[in-house]
Amino acid sequence: MAKIVFGMNLSLDGYVDHEKFAPGAALFRHWIEHVRGLAGSVYGRRVYELMRYWDEDQAEWTPEFSEFAAAWRSQPKWVVSRSLRSVGPNATLVADDVEALIRRLKTELAGEITVSGPELARSLTERGLIDEYRLYFHPVVLGRGKPFFAGPRPRLRLVANDLIGEDVIRLSYVPA
Repeated sequence: MAKIVFGMNLSLDGYVDHEKFAPGAALFRHWIEHVRGLAGSVYGRRVYELMRYWDEDQAEWTPEFSEFAAAWRSQPKWVVSRSLRSVGPNATLVADDVEALIRRLKTELAGEITVSGPELARSLTERGLIDEYRLYFHPVVLGRGKPFFAGPRPRLRLVANDLIGEDVIRLSYVPA
């Protein structure tokens, strides 16, 4: 049975913003290994559109960027959107009944399936479908933006914490 995990980089004050801060070398290596080991990913539209950057090689990429892109491209992706009409390679568009999709993936696959996007995570949290939350705190205060928890905060229990690189702390929680 697969485990559904919602994890993202966020500021100390709880906001996600892929343009305000980026992972250092150690955290980027962590993300490469993490993505390589996934059974798949479920994306909300906004995060998926950002991640489409990895669909095509860029001349300026470092070897690590190419390695991440290869890992990302190889995994199956499900994109939850009512506005998109198509998605890229190795991706499936999901317009309706996200709960049924997640329940099916949990029973049919083994390993971890990540959820990316605070709004998508909110809807799955409301349905009790997220098994673990991973918060990657960066030493940045944004003061505003898209919050990691887009809805009511679920009751959580800390199960792990670790330092990644010199300045990012990952806190892992399960529903209490």
